Amino acid sequence: MTTRAPVLFVSHGAPTVALEGGAFAAALAGFAASVGKPSAVLAVSAHWTTPWEIGITSAARHRLIYDFSGFPAELYRIEWPAPGAPDVAARAAALVEAAGFRARLDPVRGLDHGAWVPLRLAFPEADVPVAELALPEVAPEMLLRLGAALAPLRDEGVLLVASGGLLHNLRLVRLLDESTPPDAWASEFDAWASARIASLDVDALTRWREEAPHAERAAPSPEHLDPLFVALGARTPGDRVETIHDEIRHGNLGMRSFALRAAGPPAGSHTKARKEQSP
Repeated sequence: MTTRAPVLFVSHGAPTVALEGGAFAAALAGFAASVGKPSAVLAVSAHWTTPWEIGITSAARHRLIYDFSGFPAELYRIEWPAPGAPDVAARAAALVEAAGFRARLDPVRGLDHGAWVPLRLAFPEADVPVAELALPEVAPEMLLRLGAALAPLRDEGVLLVASGGLLHNLRLVRLLDESTPPDAWASEFDAWASARIASLDVDALTRWREEAPHAERAAPSPEHLDPLFVALGARTPGDRVETIHDEIRHGNLGMRSFALRAAGPPAGSHTKARKEQSP
């Protein structure tokens, strides 16, 4: 990859997407094919948060963390032996320290499912070096600043991946029901957010709790929405928004995923599949 790498925000859904294939997996594979092999991936996941000091994985080889329970046994047998990216981890630590954050290299922690599930779908050969950066529990404005601090990595061929979920309320999601149409409130929140993402109206998005319809239902806790702001913070002039996948599953589990990439014609077609009707 010789041009500026894109930024990917991915709504990673339930862990079982790792077993399913289908439209979401095809969309991530199509995106990866369109951008070519990055020099490395730096992932930020909703499943590794920190009160302030930002850990960054620095192992030469990662283990996978199966940070979920009650799912089919085959899910816990998945392997994805991607190499680590200690050089990218060190570079990222220097960038975020320069922006006023505290960072530490973590040679022990593995990749949680918010990172390895979508990355395995995008890069099944496990031949792309990966580092993961912890998500600080701070306001959206600070997360935008963190993303801006990481943006220079894009010019070094590093794909920034922010993994969370545009709609994430486990108290209301119906994981056993694949055929249910989206709840009206979930569709309304998704439409509000997607319109502002498309126009890069970052200021409005930072006020999502006050302005978005059904905000408390859509994200009763902010950790799955917070990676969105890291992704948006890493935008550069001329970036366009490219929808990678558009779907609401299990009634209200948002799967909307998009890329920020340099302006130009769309690089290939990606799956857009909102489940407004039963499959």
